[in-house]
Amino acid sequence: MALDNQVEGNEQVAGREALVGARRVVVKIGSALLTNDGRGLDEAAIGGWVDQVATLHKRGIEVVLVSSGAVAAGMVRLGWQARPSAVHELQAAAAVGQNGLTECYEGHFARHGLLTAQVLLTHDDLSNRKRYLNARSALRTLVDLRVVPVINENDTVVTDEIRFGDNDTLGALVANLLEAEALVILTDQEGLFDADPRRNPEARLISEGRADDPALAAVAGGGGALGRGGMATKLRAAHLAARSGAFTAIASGRQPEVLTRLMAGERLGTLLRPDQAPMAARKRWLAGQLQVRGTLTLDAGAVKVLRGSGSSLLAVGVKAVAGEFRRGDMVLCVDEQGHRVAKGLVNYGAADTAQILGKPSHQIEAVLGFMEAPELIHRDNLVVL
Repeated sequence: MALDNQVEGNEQVAGREALVGARRVVVKIGSALLTNDGRGLDEAAIGGWVDQVATLHKRGIEVVLVSSGAVAAGMVRLGWQARPSAVHELQAAAAVGQNGLTECYEGHFARHGLLTAQVLLTHDDLSNRKRYLNARSALRTLVDLRVVPVINENDTVVTDEIRFGDNDTLGALVANLLEAEALVILTDQEGLFDADPRRNPEARLISEGRADDPALAAVAGGGGALGRGGMATKLRAAHLAARSGAFTAIASGRQPEVLTRLMAGERLGTLLRPDQAPMAARKRWLAGQLQVRGTLTLDAGAVKVLRGSGSSLLAVGVKAVAGEFRRGDMVLCVDEQGHRVAKGLVNYGAADTAQILGKPSHQIEAVLGFMEAPELIHRDNLVVL
């Protein structure tokens, strides 16, 4: 793990030139920042971030905002001290808070002659391939028109089954959707540390690292009272964003001119870089799906083939099936130790899969009386994790 102490000044750092050259960036701002730790919408701070986005726009950088804050703002308006756990109460708070959040952004961007567009998404919007492509077209059109999209999870109608879980993940999926070069996550912390800086004064900031480095997960903590995401969700977001080749920067939104300084290559916060070449668009969509309907346990030979050659998954390599799923549903593939291997769209329902697991493809029709496809998951509908 690469560890560095934070450096003052305008130092240009190897690896950060990727931010300097970025022409499209997704910026996610967390609830604690937007509401000044739960005191209500911090309009002055929001105005400051808007000013920075406007500066980037003048430089020809396309910016898409992913904004938390609707639930937290609604809580303040309703006089609630603690974030509710009941879905209907969260929905009510979001409905109350969303108007104020939208008006605040619109007013500040208007000072710069920039239009905004409110875009509310649920996981359903991105799990359906047709709706995913429609969302991408709409967002790309807005960006082409020099409009600033302000995206949030649609907390007013969301349920537990379709919840993204946090706006860090939503930011990463939007980065994938738009093939952005960078995802910037603004938080109330300076970045990712090698220990909890609130408890350990000796904790050091991790200046740079790999988005897929498993060692980083050990130092990530939980979320605060207002948001759903801590550093663990930010690491998962960086992992997702890396699938489209995007760099992820995690930095304090309270740093003066944090966005313009980051995009100028200054060493601020933590930069997590992608390890691999960008995935094909359909594979990115598959990788981004959070809801799975079942699990297939693979034998060692199937795991080796999937990881080594990118082949389709055949029933002969499956040892166990769990969950209730239908043909076309998303399923997770794990090895015999339970480690994630891949996920994809299955060609057979759970009951049929249970009958043909371990069987070679030429026996499927004899067992089931029909054959939808010779493979359990076709390689075009499968992504290795």
